[in-house]
Amino acid sequence: MAVTDPIADYLTRIRNAQQAGHRLVEIPASKMKKSITEILYDQGFILKYKFDDEAGKHGLIKIAIKYDSKTKIPVIKKLGRISKPGLRQYVNATEIPRALNGLGVNIISTSKGVMTGKQAKQQNVGGELICYVH
Repeated sequence: MAVTDPIADYLTRIRNAQQAGHRLVEIPASKMKKSITEILYDQGFILKYKFDDEAGKHGLIKIAIKYDSKTKIPVIKKLGRISKPGLRQYVNATEIPRALNGLGVNIISTSKGVMTGKQAKQQNVGGELICYVH
């Protein structure tokens, strides 16, 4: 069965793996998902990742989920989709919202590539609000 919203599927797989207490999650790859994965890693939400281009049509993304060393609680508290296929959410550089009063991260697809809301504000570019993480 074809997935109608691959980004929502990506986010759901990460959430499900965290709830089940898994250390590793494998997700079918795409350019957008690879960009989101790199942002999650750069912002410290995941432990590490690996792009396996040999597997499947577009390859696989293997993500090692990050947990707190003492409490064993996942680092990602909330992971949600903002723009959906049925209702796209676009913003100007001046309208980019702050995720959880600056404690979280918005991920935005801009004409200069996929980046965090903070980076988009600095570069003064707007785009499609993909998701938020905190």
